[in-house]
Amino acid sequence: MFKIASSPHSHSGKLTARIMLWVILAMLPAVFAQLYYFGFGVLFQITIAVVFALCLEFLVTILRKKPKLFYISDFSVTLTALILAVAIPPYAPYWIILIGIFCAVILGKHVYGGLGQNPFNPAMVGYVVLLVSFPMQMTTWLAPVQLLHEPPTFIDAYHLIFSGGTTDGFSLHQLTASIDGMSSATPLDAVKTGLKANRSLAEINRSPLFTQSPLAGLGWFQVNLAFLLGGLFLVWKRIIHWQIPTALLITVCLFSLCSWLFSDNMPSPLWQLFSGATMFCAFFIATDPVTASITPKGKLVFGVLVGLLLCLIRFYGGYPDGAAFAILLANICVPLIDQYTRPRVTGYDLRGKN
Repeated sequence: MFKIASSPHSHSGKLTARIMLWVILAMLPAVFAQLYYFGFGVLFQITIAVVFALCLEFLVTILRKKPKLFYISDFSVTLTALILAVAIPPYAPYWIILIGIFCAVILGKHVYGGLGQNPFNPAMVGYVVLLVSFPMQMTTWLAPVQLLHEPPTFIDAYHLIFSGGTTDGFSLHQLTASIDGMSSATPLDAVKTGLKANRSLAEINRSPLFTQSPLAGLGWFQVNLAFLLGGLFLVWKRIIHWQIPTALLITVCLFSLCSWLFSDNMPSPLWQLFSGATMFCAFFIATDPVTASITPKGKLVFGVLVGLLLCLIRFYGGYPDGAAFAILLANICVPLIDQYTRPRVTGYDLRGKN
């Protein structure tokens, strides 16, 4: 006779706080890469985001009469703040990140009841609100500091974020325009703007943003590579599953390949994979365990859907990168995806008899 005990019979050890800490740790290489290529503004944005998010979480737990330490110590709000902070331009005004964090924590999370009950990715809720409401501030990226004649110092970064100008009196627009004459300095922005102006891809690639890194653009390739390495680490640690990032990246690659083969002015699939937020989306945003599909087949469908929406928005939409919109639109479809991809229960009679 076997001794039978009540379930659960074993514990995987995957506590929420431990999972969040592993994800934060995996993001650190990309954070350091952003800090190296885009300056101290990244550090200021992360600090403001994390501090304000913790304060909001503390306030909400008081209003909801929930255990304060329990909610704050799971590090979920810290991860949300970190994701949003690295997604926005490093030198965006301080009030941009404050509004984004408020929308992410309040509208994206606690309105639905808190962690585990939110249908949408909180960080992407905050990001989309900012992108729709403040398009100029959200699309004004400073070129990599290696291309600037006078890279912003730590004090300059502080003044750019809190007052809008450096200690020498240069605004963010002036610093950016000195490189390529445009208000936006991301490779995706440059390609979309150039193609709309009937410029060839070869002419666009002559910009300093591309000549020093032909795969995707100086800084952006390195940041995406860091997100890729961090994501593979999470897969190896079994913090996230392989289905969503694999399906998403394959979809982006195939869609980009078809566009590249049938058009002379489309970047290569490798360029698309290492531009914008592709790797960030694949490994750190789409894999959110709360808002993504939970079934094995559903994860594949969800990844394909996010990749397809990302490419459609990136190639044919009004925004240069559609990661946030793709995630939120796919989140809407998760209940339907899970409904039709549920594994068959063993021992269940389809005729209604056990």
